[in-house]
Amino acid sequence: MLRAFPIIFFALLVLFATSCRQQPPEPDPGYFVIELPDPEPEPEEELYILPEEPEEEEPVIVQIQPDILNRFMPALDYRNYLMEGGRFELPAVGATGFTAIRLHLWSMPNHDASIVYTMEPGQPFVILDEYDEWWQIEIVNSDGWLMAGWAIKRFTMINLPDVIPSIVFNNTNTLSSLFRTSGLEIPGITGEALYYGLDFNERFGRYEFIMPILYGTAQKLMIAQQLALADGRTLVLYEAFRPHDAHNKVYDSFRYLFDTNPDVRANIETGGYTFIRFLAPSPYNHQRGTAVDLTLGRIVRHEIRSTGDFMFLHISEYEEYQMQSPMHELSVASAIFVVPVVSHNLDAWRAGVFRDIVTEGTRLLVDYMDKAGFTPLSAEWWHFNDIPNTDDAIWMGSVGQFNIERSYSRPPWTP
Repeated sequence: MLRAFPIIFFALLVLFATSCRQQPPEPDPGYFVIELPDPEPEPEEELYILPEEPEEEEPVIVQIQPDILNRFMPALDYRNYLMEGGRFELPAVGATGFTAIRLHLWSMPNHDASIVYTMEPGQPFVILDEYDEWWQIEIVNSDGWLMAGWAIKRFTMINLPDVIPSIVFNNTNTLSSLFRTSGLEIPGITGEALYYGLDFNERFGRYEFIMPILYGTAQKLMIAQQLALADGRTLVLYEAFRPHDAHNKVYDSFRYLFDTNPDVRANIETGGYTFIRFLAPSPYNHQRGTAVDLTLGRIVRHEIRSTGDFMFLHISEYEEYQMQSPMHELSVASAIFVVPVVSHNLDAWRAGVFRDIVTEGTRLLVDYMDKAGFTPLSAEWWHFNDIPNTDDAIWMGSVGQFNIERSYSRPPWTP
């Protein structure tokens, strides 16, 4: 058994490099088990008017030594995608994706090529290859025919478990929603499955949550996870994309309780906080694929597994940090700042003063997410926005009025 976790993961901080080509997959059920030592001791949504296309954001660069996993599997011929310059833990090839907006499918990866099909928002696809700003994808069109072509990455969402499998995924809103307010159940919401989001994932040979997020936001979440891993911790993701209809159902039920229960209202309208800071009607950043609800865990046990010819990290046991309130408790008990700050601003939160009840876990989580390019939300310790990609999503007209019900993922291969 290996007991050098901080050393194992210190080198996993991600460098945004060009993606590499991969080799054909042969699923391998084997994996190594490694015990780890204990590590060291919405919100307000606003309407935005974007007069012109937002400028492309400068990438966040984090130096890494991506060869570390190879040291622990010297007898196995599995590839380390990070070592090959990959921007995720696993290649995007074979991953499931979804269109964020109505999007053209092109015959070739350039704008002078012919348009072979136009996809509706939420169109699922499998990634076959990538070139510069383009995915080569495979879809089943509205007539039931299998088609292939090229689509622009920027306007798509990618399924997070397919490319960052070391994150712990726990989308409770697809099984039994945790949403409460003042400790009270929200009628028709608490304990209910709000939408479908669990399917068999062929890439890993198991059932896994379907958790898409805008491609640009996924790259930032990759950075946050590698920062956490380096300290013996992991992100635990409760929600990324939330469908329009499911979100508005939560909004309507929460609003009714707020309007009819004085105690609920009193636990929201205090210290400058208001209803809109906890939840706004759709379209919302969760529908745009640019917001995440997550917490932080201490890694207790992990495994090195493989899919196709690639190795990846799987967290098999973890302990969530104690936070100031339960996940998805919609009241001032979840607020992190003494006075709320403007949500759609990259730096306004830095002037905020943490409340006394804010825990170490929240502070650590804010630090990791900040370094990766996310912005915390005053009213909810678990919620983080990717503001630059939100601007991009608003500009492109992404509103999330579709449901996602299937995973089409396959083990990665070399195109």
